[in-house]
Amino acid sequence: MPKIWTKFIALALVAGSAVYLGSCATQTTSQPSATAQTAVNNTNRELREVSFTLSWLLQAVDAPLATAIQKGYFAEEGIAVKFERGYGSADSINKIASGVYDIGEGDLYSMVEFNQKNPNDKLVAVAIKFNRSPAAIVALDNTGIASPKQLEGKRLAAPAGDAARRLWPIFAKATGVNADSVTWNNVEPKLREALFIKGEFDAISCYISSSLPPLKKLGYGLDRLNTFLYADHGLDLYGNALIVRESFAQQNPELVRAFVSAYLRGLQDTIRNPDESLAAVLQLSQDGLMDQAQERDRLQIALDSLYVSPEVEQNGLGGVDRARLQKTLEQVAEGFGFAEVPTPEDVFNGSFLPPKEQRTI
Repeated sequence: MPKIWTKFIALALVAGSAVYLGSCATQTTSQPSATAQTAVNNTNRELREVSFTLSWLLQAVDAPLATAIQKGYFAEEGIAVKFERGYGSADSINKIASGVYDIGEGDLYSMVEFNQKNPNDKLVAVAIKFNRSPAAIVALDNTGIASPKQLEGKRLAAPAGDAARRLWPIFAKATGVNADSVTWNNVEPKLREALFIKGEFDAISCYISSSLPPLKKLGYGLDRLNTFLYADHGLDLYGNALIVRESFAQQNPELVRAFVSAYLRGLQDTIRNPDESLAAVLQLSQDGLMDQAQERDRLQIALDSLYVSPEVEQNGLGGVDRARLQKTLEQVAEGFGFAEVPTPEDVFNGSFLPPKEQRTI
């Protein structure tokens, strides 16, 4: 029985991952609650402040944003970005909808669920960050959980707003698991991995980019884990997207278009020069709390498994394949019990993307 179901991830957490990511210069780091950045060479231009929420703590997977800030791509578009950490996709999505933030990042299908429950506060995705979902269930290899079916009757844990947890009914449906047979435990994000390896829970839901690096640091590498990636079990889901209120996009189309353009330039640079982009993330932190080794592993996972796919290589960054999105919306609608299936056009607006030739890798 394989220890992990995605061949790419195995490349990300082994010592040889330096083939993509070399050593980075020492930085003083932190996890700021908010950061405003303006490119120095654009100080004579009046910039419009845009508030942005991450889906989680500032991490290496936020390299596209950090790179676009550091290199002045947002400033070139007339934007000064003020960002704050997130507390999970559900929280970020609610705050975008309520107007706390202009733009933000969150799980695409958590956004779909929100729209179904709040049709008068509709949100829309304007660019895809993760072409492949990082959502997974992880069990220790010594628990006897070697397949999703063996999760039945077990104790699972995750923060309440965890995107993989919210998508559990869809994963259970796709794998033939009785979704109601498991017991869910709420856990503080910073305690999830530590309590998990102590045996408090049988498995956790997570983003692989969030949980695999700290588990490795705790002595639980891939050889001691059974990881069930949703994408490898019949759910070809997209991951996080850039999300806005539909009304905001309608009222500020050029601003949204400019933000997306700058962000995708940062994503291109991250893929082409990850060392430089990791350094950009570290430079947004200031008090030495960010673990460089973990962040290097985290970014490697994104490079190997999340940002790029054959679809991206063919169609460029940021967009969707309509047929693929339609199929996943059908799966999500069935799993969540929606009265009707949203259309791709209900969920994703590609009109804010730059031309394809500007989004290639």
